[in-house]
Amino acid sequence: MAEDWRTLLIAAARRDLETRARLAAGGALFDGYHPDMEAVHDENAALLARALDAIGWPGRHQLGDEGAAAAFLIVQHAIGHPALQRRCLALMLDAIPHGQASALDAAYLADRIAVHEGREQTFGTQFDWDANGQLSPAPTRDPESLDERRASVGLPPMAETIAHMRASAAAEGGRPPADLARRRAEYEAWARRVGWRN
Repeated sequence: MAEDWRTLLIAAARRDLETRARLAAGGALFDGYHPDMEAVHDENAALLARALDAIGWPGRHQLGDEGAAAAFLIVQHAIGHPALQRRCLALMLDAIPHGQASALDAAYLADRIAVHEGREQTFGTQFDWDANGQLSPAPTRDPESLDERRASVGLPPMAETIAHMRASAAAEGGRPPADLARRRAEYEAWARRVGWRN
């Protein structure tokens, strides 16, 4: 059964990345949450939820590095499923001491959950467009000790990541939204609709 979950999760992660590449190539990736991307994320989230019910956190010992990486990519992109992301974070934190999950992956997921809940992130992994049209970290707690926290989970200094994220977005054709206020209002409405906000 573990091998079946490995194959299924790897294929699902591949669909995610292929859809993302197609939307980026067509210029639609950065125009809000594209329905094609959302559909893949929803389908993959349902698959991961079934895997969790069957085998618990799909860790490296069960599914190998590729299978575990696929499971993480799926949960990180399951943004329309707050309960699933929270469940996976709890499972990952339990799995880290046993070598079944990585602290770095848990840091990314914890930050993503915090941002969607409207809280400050801890490790500075989540980015969005700012009022100056720059891709910048979402609000982060205790900025003076940020690089120290990042180093504790294997992340480079924040300045390096900002430069890398901006270069990657430019290479994919990323651009700030034409109407940032409207985009933020749409995001807030989406966050309430899917259950991130009350």
